[in-house]
This record gives sequence, C-alpha cells and structure tokens, in this order.
Amino acid sequence: MDRLGLETPGPRRFGLTGGIGSGKSTVAALLAALGAVVVDTDAIARELTAPGGAALPALAAAFGHEIVGADGALDRERMRALAFADPGAKRRLEAVLHPMIGAEALRRAEAAAAHPVVFDVPLLAESGHWRARCQRILVVDCLEQTQVERVTRRSGWSEDAVRRVIAQQAPRAQRRRIADAVVFNDGKSLGDLEHEVRALWALWNNAPH
Repeated sequence: MDRLGLETPGPRRFGLTGGIGSGKSTVAALLAALGAVVVDTDAIARELTAPGGAALPALAAAFGHEIVGADGALDRERMRALAFADPGAKRRLEAVLHPMIGAEALRRAEAAAAHPVVFDVPLLAESGHWRARCQRILVVDCLEQTQVERVTRRSGWSEDAVRRVIAQQAPRAQRRRIADAVVFNDGKSLGDLEHEVRALWALWNNAPH
C-alpha cells in the first residue's frame, strides 16, 4: 500500500484493475460495501451488447450479422475467438466499444454526485486515458499460476485457454507500474483481504480505520 491520503478537493474517483483471476471483483464488492459507487466497465460492455444493446448495430456493421447470436445478443465466444485470432479485429472491436463504455462510465460517475467512485476497468493499464480520470489507481495482483488455478476452477476453461487470455492482457509488471497501491491477493483469507482494503479505503478517504 501507499501511505498517502487523498486531499484533493472535488469528486473522488479511483481506478481499480487486475488481471483475470486476480480477485478484482471481490475487491470491488468490498469497496462497494464500504460506500464506493463501483462503475463496472465489463458490466457496461455486457449491457451494450445484450439484446437490443446500443453497440450491436455498429458491431454488426463492422463484423457482419453472424456475430449476433440467436438470442439477439453479441455472440461473445465468436467475437472473442475472432479478436484473439486477428489483431485488426480486436482494434475494430475496441474502436466501437471503448468510446461507448467510457461515455456511459462517466455518465454514471456524474450521477454519483458527492459519493466516491471506483472505476472497475480490467484494461486500465492498456488504456492510458483512464489514468487521467482517476486520482488513485488500485491494482489487485497475484501470481500467474494462481490466476490459472482460479479461472480453471470457476469457469471450466482449459489451462491453455486461460493462459491465452492472460497473454492478451497487460503484464503484471505493467499494471504494477501504474499503481498507487497494490493489493497482493495470493494466499490471503477473505478476512485479511477485507482488512487490507478497508485500511486503504480509509486512508484514501481521510477517514478513521
């Protein structure tokens, strides 16, 4: 952890990121329980690509109507396979989704008024503009083998599939470089993790622990 309180006036906005299987979602839930308004960019992306979602027309125009499943939502498995296989497709996907996700995330942050906001952004380290939107960045980190074990256990993916996802994300060192604080979530009990997150939140919000 860092030992710097937050003294900047105005809305308090923080960034939260971590690799797949790091425990970022658990930390987000702990922060929400402490009073943060968590703006989950993955959840926004799912809403934009759900049946009737605002991003679907542009995605169908960019990739063809076959990327829309029978249920009317984005076929996420097909889109994921295409993006992994073709860097150009990945860039086109991001060009459609990222501006829409960013605009909706900022709208929700504005609606939070005086409440502290946590932007939960899996690709925060890869997207430089998020750094300017946040007064502090919290990175949830763990060993790569721990990531693999957690994701295979919860999702049923193969180890190779998980490692391919990890390889597409920013390296751990890159995420740690942008951090104002790092929670190393490896071998910790939920109670220990909660204690660490609570102490950091109190510090960043100048509140008693």
